[in-house]
Amino acid sequence: MKVVVFSSKDFEIPYLEEANKGRHQLTFIKESLSSKTAIKAVGYDAISIFSADDACFNTIEKLRDFGVKFIALRSAGYDNVSLRTATRLGLKVANVPEYSPNAIAEHAVALLLAVNRKLIVSNQRVKYFNFNLNNLVGFDLKNKTVGIIGTGRIGAVMTKIMHGFGCNILGYDLDQNQELVTKYNLRYTTLKELCAEADIISLHVPLNTATHQLINEDLIYEMKDGVILINTARGAVINTEAVIEGLKNRKIGALGMDVYENEKGVFFSDHSLNIPDDDLLIALNARPNVLITGHHAFLTEEALTSIAEATIYNLDCWMAKKDTENELTKVGKTI
Repeated sequence: MKVVVFSSKDFEIPYLEEANKGRHQLTFIKESLSSKTAIKAVGYDAISIFSADDACFNTIEKLRDFGVKFIALRSAGYDNVSLRTATRLGLKVANVPEYSPNAIAEHAVALLLAVNRKLIVSNQRVKYFNFNLNNLVGFDLKNKTVGIIGTGRIGAVMTKIMHGFGCNILGYDLDQNQELVTKYNLRYTTLKELCAEADIISLHVPLNTATHQLINEDLIYEMKDGVILINTARGAVINTEAVIEGLKNRKIGALGMDVYENEKGVFFSDHSLNIPDDDLLIALNARPNVLITGHHAFLTEEALTSIAEATIYNLDCWMAKKDTENELTKVGKTI
């Protein structure tokens, strides 16, 4: 099968080539998918895209006209793909539903530890041989209350880790995981109650209509003063303006984020010589109690291996005219 891999990154190409073992003809291009770059898929059976690519209505229509029949995502999230359009036009779409929940959860913990213990500020001082300890006070995680919003695969790993720190754990999810209740003493609550009681809140939900800007002004108002907020889910799960206001009035004591609601066209590229004209991002980046990483929570050897293997597996299934259990579209049916 001829496949063009959009938004290909140098760090992932060796993993994809190893998983492919020459079965498919892969063409790697740096450009992200959009309605303008879709023409690069002419002559290909399938494309592979990443979370920053845009497979909207217009793009998918063009892909269909260019002869593309399959879209293999190299991510779990698929909010950047119009599944309704793909289904209607007969394109099959599959994702990588589980690659390494440990990678994401461990990154969330890393963000938490860094902002709590002021590691970045401390390191910046030491670089200039300033060993003053003023304003570097954090707190023990033991006996603190951690609210985990979204207790799926990643949230479950986060629960286990925070239980290991000796934390009291609250959970919020429409689908409750009773194993977490039994093994780790997680207590499910309402969203409002979780925000009122938690010292730390970590987000692990997909982006959809129900979770879009879930963390808004009203919910922030319910939070404890000085709460630490961690987001390794999707940027648009939080209302960035409301969070910045929460940081200003110290309702939010610190923010650790691997994702940003306006990251499209910014993340995954070097803008050091051309700073993005984004007042919200600039405001966040200027605050010493905010730690931003560039959507790289997934960036572990194990995760990259799993993503590559699952991506090639989906292509293998389609080439063999078989269904893949990772398919997000059901061609011939209405979503």
